[in-house]
This record gives sequence, structure tokens and C-alpha cells, in this order.
Amino acid sequence: MIATVLQWLTDTTNRADILTRTVEHMQYSLLATLIAALIAIPLGLWIGHTGRGSIAVVGVAGSARAIPSLGLLYLFVLWLGPKIGGDLAFYIPNMIVLIVLAIPPILSGTYAGIAGVDPAARDAARGMGLTGPQVLAQVEVPCALPLIFSGVQSALLQVIATATIAATAGMGGLGRFLIDGLAVRDYPQMAGGAVLVAVLALAIDLVLSLVRRYATSPGVSERFRTQDRPNHTQPAQR
Repeated sequence: MIATVLQWLTDTTNRADILTRTVEHMQYSLLATLIAALIAIPLGLWIGHTGRGSIAVVGVAGSARAIPSLGLLYLFVLWLGPKIGGDLAFYIPNMIVLIVLAIPPILSGTYAGIAGVDPAARDAARGMGLTGPQVLAQVEVPCALPLIFSGVQSALLQVIATATIAATAGMGGLGRFLIDGLAVRDYPQMAGGAVLVAVLALAIDLVLSLVRRYATSPGVSERFRTQDRPNHTQPAQR
């Protein structure tokens, strides 16, 4: 079985189709995550900074994680599909579901990052004369960046996985290999599609981990290691 899957993956006749489906999958995933981030990050910043609605955020985010993705996909397709028509009858409902699924982890990460900032840092910034928006932009957001990135990373990986099963509701992407392969009982194609999704998710996870590592301040990232600090316990050499 492994040999047949490798043969399917390395077959030159499949390269163009694999590339096309991979690009489609990335387009769906990145667009849905970007729209979700544009909604969730400002809302999370506001809630974390003001403290208003924090209980509702925790409750909604926890409940949204329990939503069955496939059931929600078919619900939106059956509800919105007849009202839209054409190719958009499948594209728009699927994108709405992907966006809805991506919002909770981004919102939770952003809120947790802002709410977890040391109150002493906020008080020191206010004591220096910074206004509320300045404290948010210059103190809270830099300190919260690791958790914000973690939320976006988690959301994108979830969208990549959900976009695979979205192929059952008329979506393109790498999920087509699983659905089309199942229709004709082409098991190497199905297994190859699953391998491609796993490789894509691992690659995206690695890239975002590197971005998070180098985009955040050394003082709040793992780059700030204890061994990099000067050792003041050693006696001065004479």
C-alpha cells in the first residue's frame, strides 16, 4: 500500500492536479483565516483591554469548539445554496463556515494575551502619561503577540483540516482527492490526498512557528533564554 501511495504521489501525470488542488486549498484556508482575524483580533483587543464581555468570550469560544464541522457545512449549504445559485452556492456557505470555525481560537488567543499582561506594566505606562490606546498599542499588544500568533496558528490549522471535508459539500482543494478517490475506490489517491493534507499542515505549522519566534520581542518569546543573560554571580577576576 505504501508503495502504491508513493507511486501516485510521484507520478508525473498527477503533478499538475496536485499543484492546482494545493493552491486551491491554501487560497481557501488563508482567505478564511484572514477574514476571521480581521474580525476576531480587534474584538479580542477591545475585550482584553476593557475587560468587558470576557465571560461571554470564554463561553462562546468553548461552545464553538464543540460544533460538528461537517454538520455545520451541510446546514449552511442547504440553507444558503438555493438562495445564491451558481458556483457561489457552494463557495460562499463553505467559506462562511470556515470563517466561523476560525474566529474562536483567534478571539481566545487575543483576549488571553491582552488580559494576561502584567498590571504593573500597564500602571507604569499610564504613569508615564500614555493614553489608553497608547498603552494597548505600545505595551499590551507587544506582550500579547505570542498568544495572538498561537491563536492564528491554531485557527489556520483547523481551517486546513476542515477545508478537506468541505470537499464533500462542493468545495475544491486537496479534499477532492479523498472524495473522488472514494467514488472510484482509488485508495492510493485517497491515501495520497491525506498525506498531502498532513504535509501541508506540518509545513504551515513550522512556518508560523518561525514567524511567531522572530516577530515577537525577545523579552516575551522563547528566544530570551536564561543562558543569554549575563551571569552576575561569578566573582570578578583580579
